[in-house]
Amino acid sequence: MKRYLGVDLHRTQFVVCTRWENQEQEIRQWRIAELAKFVEQLQPEDQIAVEAMGTTARFYDAVVGRVARVVVVNPHQFKVISESVKKTDRNDAAALALYLEKDLLPEVRMKPKQNRELMHLAETRDLLVKQRSALKGKINNLLAMQGIELKREALSSKIALERVLASPVRGMVQLELRVLVGQIRSLSESIAELDEQLEEEGQQLPGYENLTSIKGIGSWSATVLLTVIGKISDFADENKLAAYLGLVPRISNSNESERSGKITKQGNKLARTALVQCGLVAKRYSPYLQRFYKRIKQRRGGGKAKIALARKLVKIVYDTLKNQWVFEDFPSFTLAAKTSQNNF
Repeated sequence: MKRYLGVDLHRTQFVVCTRWENQEQEIRQWRIAELAKFVEQLQPEDQIAVEAMGTTARFYDAVVGRVARVVVVNPHQFKVISESVKKTDRNDAAALALYLEKDLLPEVRMKPKQNRELMHLAETRDLLVKQRSALKGKINNLLAMQGIELKREALSSKIALERVLASPVRGMVQLELRVLVGQIRSLSESIAELDEQLEEEGQQLPGYENLTSIKGIGSWSATVLLTVIGKISDFADENKLAAYLGLVPRISNSNESERSGKITKQGNKLARTALVQCGLVAKRYSPYLQRFYKRIKQRRGGGKAKIALARKLVKIVYDTLKNQWVFEDFPSFTLAAKTSQNNF
């Protein structure tokens, strides 16, 4: 008899509601330390539902392959739990089991472990870069207070940091500058180490050569995009991919009126930012993208033009991965000889 298991997962424990096809159910609480024991009693025909949260990846890796299906539930779309008036672990687990049986759960794509680990690495790098930028801004403000004007981009090199330390300041200001420069140097070393690892791992991902042949998409951006996208075959067309990345407008349709608003911004923010930045670089080389950007900018402004350009790049990325294209000359949209098409 099939079993449907709803799991309410926490950091130290999880509650499991086991529901059978005859509507009977049983609820049991497990400690996280007992996860291996829980996995042992699973059956091949079981189906499991668990909400997406910080500890879900560990649970998912432990049970996937041991059961017929694992559904990771999007908590923002499954309001039955989040808006319940009687919110307990037992009720949440029971609700997951019930809706799993009826196949009515909003599912989250779970990518391979390597992809998840690479994304964590990329997010850590992004965090360090933002911290470094904040420290550079602090130095600029500190020097400006002393009557020393310095452009923020002038702090990008080691020589520039040495000049900061040699600034004609004394006392507490000098101490603060020394500490800030030390932190920037430390962050730069860590970022370089992460960049090296990301590039090494990214080169092993299917589609890396294809994406990096697009002028404007570098090693780091290609790694982020491939990690987030996963299998391109999971998306029926470029519109589905754009929606997954949060680059489609919100639609409000009521009675005879229909409105479209700002983009949804759902999905991975890092990938969405990478697409915007890559689009701005790509238009420098591609006359086609440059004309497209200028046309949208004249009509709707620079902000919307950037998003439209990123959306256009999504189609290029989708077609490139779907058809395994490698560009010989991206500005003219010419493919390498080893691919099946040219001048598309």
